[in-house]
This record gives sequence, structure tokens and C-alpha cells, in this order.
Amino acid sequence: MDLKDQLKNLFPDHVEKEQPKEIVKSTVWLQDEPIICKYEKRKGKPITILEGYNGADKDFKQLAKELKKALSVGGGIKGESIIIQGDFRDKIMEILKQKGFKVKRVGG
Repeated sequence: MDLKDQLKNLFPDHVEKEQPKEIVKSTVWLQDEPIICKYEKRKGKPITILEGYNGADKDFKQLAKELKKALSVGGGIKGESIIIQGDFRDKIMEILKQKGFKVKRVGG
């Protein structure tokens, strides 16, 4: 018996309200072409690479910072790509889609 069941026993007349999902507005420039999300192993360690963002450098750095903070992982920017430590393709794609980006998964 979990907590919700216990609360229903204590308060049988209570009707639970559905909370709407929060719509996350993007603070960075959105582009028309999809961002490419791919997976690699470098020195035996998995990384996720995002390529294809063609906005301003400020927005590019802000996007990398938001992703690293949301996933609680390390990473950085190298050239024209964002590198995130670990295999987080699914979570990254979900975050970017919520922000309004188009994302394309490459490999695996």
C-alpha cells in the first residue's frame, strides 16, 4: 500500500486535480534544420555529441550549459559541437524537443 492509497483511505471524497505539463520556452535561437545527436566512445568512455546548431556563440554556450545542468553531467564545447559525458541521447532529444528544436538521431 503506497502513500496515494493511504491518502485515498483517509480522504475518500478528495478528487485529485491534474496538473498541466510545464511548457519550457527556449531562451536560445531556434533553427529550421535538425540538430544531429550521435553517440561515440572516446578512450573507452561514452559521449554524446550534438552537431548542426548554427546560432550565435552565446546561444550555443547557453544551450550547452542548460543541457549539462538538466542532466547533471559534465561536458563542453569543441569547435562546432557540444560534447556531453555519457550516453544521454534519449534524454537530450526529449529536452531539445520540449524547447522546440528538431532533433535527428544518428547511429545505434
